[in-house]
Amino acid sequence: MTDGLKQLRAQIDRLDDELLKLVNQRAGLAQQIGHLKDNEAVLRPEREAQVLQRVQDNNTGPLSKQAVAQLFTEIMSQCRALEAPLSVAYLGPDGTFSEAAALKRFGSAVKGKPCGSFDEVFRAVESGNANYGVVPVENSSEGMIGHNLDLLLQTEKAKVCGEVMLSVHQCLMSYQPDKAFIKHVYSHPQSLGQCQDWLNANLPNAERIPVFSNAVAARMATERTHDSAAIAGKNAAELYGVPVIDENIEDDPRNTTRFLVIGSQDVAPSGRDKTSLVMSAANCPGAVHDLLAPLARHGVSMTKLESRPARSGLWEYVFFLDIEGHQSDTKVAAALAELKQVAAFVKVLGSYPVAV
Repeated sequence: MTDGLKQLRAQIDRLDDELLKLVNQRAGLAQQIGHLKDNEAVLRPEREAQVLQRVQDNNTGPLSKQAVAQLFTEIMSQCRALEAPLSVAYLGPDGTFSEAAALKRFGSAVKGKPCGSFDEVFRAVESGNANYGVVPVENSSEGMIGHNLDLLLQTEKAKVCGEVMLSVHQCLMSYQPDKAFIKHVYSHPQSLGQCQDWLNANLPNAERIPVFSNAVAARMATERTHDSAAIAGKNAAELYGVPVIDENIEDDPRNTTRFLVIGSQDVAPSGRDKTSLVMSAANCPGAVHDLLAPLARHGVSMTKLESRPARSGLWEYVFFLDIEGHQSDTKVAAALAELKQVAAFVKVLGSYPVAV
């Protein structure tokens, strides 16, 4: 070992010792804050969003902004757990993209609650069996996930208190190394849709079998090893021990799924927020225009508009909106107040920090 290498490693050791002291000092301060909260929620999404935004803005490299955000998410997760470990529900079993989204948002120091369905995730939050839930609502390739929008409309207690943007990379996994012998491909319907061009080109004759999660697909591929495959994330392949045949088979390399975090708390403004709501129009000419006019009059930008069939009657619809700003912001509050005068129905699903 050269003297130069020894010196560099000695510097790293000294920095590691200093980092250890600083991280523990931070943890001690977090504990003191926890004692002063007086039964307030352990998680303050707006505060954590501000921390992540600040450290990314101050980052000068060589670590990427994403790496810095991941590092500080984990530090906050471990500090938060000293006060009380959070329970987070998501679509299971372990190895799903929903679990990956939960870990990206909350870090590893949480109690994961894998659920058998998205309905079960909502029930876990509404009943208090989980502090938070993580559910996908849209994919950049396949669009909105209608069932989860319906659940947001129906829920009585759960509120949207965060969002997670997860880059989704799909893998083909199987114990059968020769694709010519693969006759069945298991995956979640969304993932099958995200990979349909690849499947058409590489496995045109294989039966595509939808299952309720990618992790279940990976598990099923272990049961029919001679002619079956699964499409799922690499973490599922590692968890269930299924060999990966091809990586990154999604049709769009920018493939991203947006998840919403649901909980029971109202989130304070972070300075960079979004508000989600659902509404319906009166059955009269120009009603939809009247719904959007208050936003324009008060200078509120709309980032998402999606319609869904209402359960109230045939050919009736509700509209899901995302708008910029917090519901307590002056212009957003004014627009919402006016909107409630013209809409047949309005439900604010929640205000929360924009995903960092």
